[in-house]
Amino acid sequence: MSERLQKLLAHAGVASRRKAEQLILEGRVTLNGAVVTELGTKADPQADHIKVDGKRVGAPERLVYLAMNKPKNCVTTVSDPEGRETVMELLRGVKARVYPVGRLDYHSEGLLLLTNDGEFAKRITSAGTHVVKTYIVKTNGPLTSEQEEQFRHGVPLGGKRTAPAGLKLIRSAESPWYEVQLIEGRQNQIRLMFKHFGRLVEKLRRVKVGFLELGRLKPGKFRHLTPAEVGRFHKVLKMEAR
Repeated sequence: MSERLQKLLAHAGVASRRKAEQLILEGRVTLNGAVVTELGTKADPQADHIKVDGKRVGAPERLVYLAMNKPKNCVTTVSDPEGRETVMELLRGVKARVYPVGRLDYHSEGLLLLTNDGEFAKRITSAGTHVVKTYIVKTNGPLTSEQEEQFRHGVPLGGKRTAPAGLKLIRSAESPWYEVQLIEGRQNQIRLMFKHFGRLVEKLRRVKVGFLELGRLKPGKFRHLTPAEVGRFHKVLKMEAR
């Protein structure tokens, strides 16, 4: 079945669709030996020979979408120069080359998505798609009402103000618990936002990405998303059906 080249390249894991379009426009893609520069060009990966920079691109890799409960003291990277355990070491039995979607820092835990769908990953992590990530956070002291409002409207981090965030006190105590909702995901963002107000995060767990909840998934365990969940994400992210 013939499909647009940029879509085939994205499905094969070569690059995101936008990057694949750029590769075509730069004349780096050939179809049956001929250079292709037209974005509307279609091909059949089972019958046609597609190459990028002279290297053959095979049939599209089967797209895999996983949900993991990332445990604490585990790195959200493919490898770690310090030799710490990575989330990839927890994916026993998964043959596809999947990658984490965004990250949870070393001391944080909770819902982490992994996939080999580059475009899906890019849209999930982009603030522009407004996919809400929900966290449960324990701090070493409460914020004042004024600080809570400042938190919700955004605080300056690294010279750039954070996007508006959701903040709700869910357990009042000397070390209170908050529900935090973000549409962006800068490194250590929640910890740095609380630090801006002189508070330290003692525990942080992501419990939801968009509509998808962590549920009863145990730390260190993972599951495949159901076709219905994948389809719902594609609809939310305004992606074409795969």
